[in-house]
Formats: sequence, structure tokens, C-alpha cells
Amino acid sequence: MEPTCSSDAGAPETNVKRRRFLVGAGAVAAAGLGLKSFRTFDESARRAEVFIAKADSYDANLEEPIRAGLSALGFGPSRVAGKSVLLKPNLVEPTREAPHVNTHPALIRAAAAVFRGWRAREVFVAEGQGHCRDSELVLEQSGLEPVLDEERLEFVDLNHDDVFFVANTLRFTNMERLGLPSMLRRADLIVSMPKMKTHHWAGVTLAMKNLFGVMPGVYYGWPKNVLHFAGIPGSILDVNAAVRPHLAIVDGIVGMEGDGPIMGTPRHAGLLVMGTNLPAVDATSARLMGIDPWRVSYLAAASGRLGPIAERHIVQRGEPVQPLVQNFQLLDHPSLAGLRI
Repeated sequence: MEPTCSSDAGAPETNVKRRRFLVGAGAVAAAGLGLKSFRTFDESARRAEVFIAKADSYDANLEEPIRAGLSALGFGPSRVAGKSVLLKPNLVEPTREAPHVNTHPALIRAAAAVFRGWRAREVFVAEGQGHCRDSELVLEQSGLEPVLDEERLEFVDLNHDDVFFVANTLRFTNMERLGLPSMLRRADLIVSMPKMKTHHWAGVTLAMKNLFGVMPGVYYGWPKNVLHFAGIPGSILDVNAAVRPHLAIVDGIVGMEGDGPIMGTPRHAGLLVMGTNLPAVDATSARLMGIDPWRVSYLAAASGRLGPIAERHIVQRGEPVQPLVQNFQLLDHPSLAGLRI
């Protein structure tokens, strides 16, 4: 089935249709990188916990570190039982040749098993990939299709979901309101499951940037043009404030360095990073990549507004950060200069 794609945005609400199914049954964007000048917030009143787990391979028992990490964060059966859980992976590009581009299917399978084991009412997978691709092709090429089929996990194509609108309360961009997919209303718990990757414009793409895939392509265009024109860092902040995700599980077993989020090279880090506050999770992940989160514009702006990013305000669970730091390669570009710790 060929997708219906258009770079135009602002589709009439009456034309935004949902597409849901059960499997088996640069240059333009670079113009919007700047953030408005906002006063600095004091994050000292905020605290967050982040759990780092070692996971050397996708063939390992990944349920164990996920279960241990979430339990250590106080996110156990009592938080999950009876809830609808939305797993939001990063499926930016369908490719068998470069599995380091997308969240690995084994991690999605393991997370679903943990939440089901904790008596979630339902677990489903949802994504609105940035590039205009047919969803069946994306699932097949990414390797996720057989996992969804075997585990009987529903997949929701957020690019073609019905849209509802909320006020843009944070206003890092000029967008007065944000159109969100109706499936977010179905979910009690929204879990961002990104790849640990560098990004050729934003510096890093982690749990916060992964929420671009929540925004419906039928309204925001491909690859979410409206958000790019409005400014990538500001859009990341506005979207996170609107969606208000509950949890992040970062796939850092094999990440990406260099020309991310698509054209980079694999980097084995052997890690999972988890937490209930996405800025804290992303700040910790950035440090593990050898990148200073204070020099990543959207993370610095999130400080005190959406969460803490200072090490002294993040309670570290599981493995310590410093022995696990790897310097992910960055593109040699002025916009990325100075990101190193």
C-alpha cells in the first residue's frame, strides 16, 4: 500500500483520518535551530532518578534489566496494573542494512513482556515515522513486524491518526496550539523508547527528540516540516510539555555516532537508560556519550522547566556514569562545536 504524503501542513481537521491495524490478524530544517531568549530557571527544587543498566547484546534477557531498573525507580506493578501502555519506539527509517537506525525489536518485545507481566490492561506500539513511508514496509524492514505478530501487539500509525488540539503552554516556538494523535488519550502510560544517537543538527536525539514521532504527519508534513521550520530545539520542548510522557527506556545497546539520526555509524555502548523524567534521562544519556547536556540547547532550556539536568539533581541508580562514558563521534560542523564535556 502506497502512503499518501504531502509536505504541506495544517491539514483540515475533518481530513485527518486514523489508520490502525493489528499485525498478523537538512537544509530547510537547519534554518530553525535557534531558541528564543528565555530567562534561566532554577532547577534546584527538582529532583529525578535515572537508572543505568548494562546490556551487552540484544540476544540477552532484556526483561531482567528493564524490570530491575523500573522497580528501582518505583515504577513497578502498582503503577502498571490495569493501565493502557503505549510504547513509542524510534522507527525513523526502514532498513535491514542498518539496524542501528531504529529501536531494536528485541527491546520492544522485552518491554512489552515486563508491562504485561505487571498486569497492564493492554500494551500497544505506536509511531509516526518522520519520513513518508508505508507503515507495513517500515515494520517489515525494521524487523519489528514478526515481533508484533508473535506477541500479538497492536501497532498504531500515528501519522494517520485523528487529531485533537491543545494549547502550546511553553511557547518556545510561535505555534499557538499543537495537534496530537487521539491515541494519546487512550494511553494511561506513554513510554518513549529511543535509540541513543547523535543528531546532525540537534546534537543528540534521545527520549525527548523521539516524541517528534508522536506528531501526525498528515498535519505536520514529512519529515514533520512544520516542527523543523518552527525550530527543532523549541519544538522538542513544546512537544514534550504537551505530551507529558511518563517514562523513557533508551536503547543504548548499539547506538549511532557521526551523521545521525540516519546516516551515522553503529556504536556499541552496551547500555539501557531509564527514568520517569525525560530531561534527566537525556542529560544522563548525553553524558554517557561524552556530551555536555548544558551545551545541548534544548536540554539546557529544559532545565527547571521540564526537569533537572544537573548531575547533583539526578539520583543515579544502577551503574555509575563515569566508568561507562564513551565519546560518540560528532560531525565536524560549527553547530556542534563545543558539545564535548
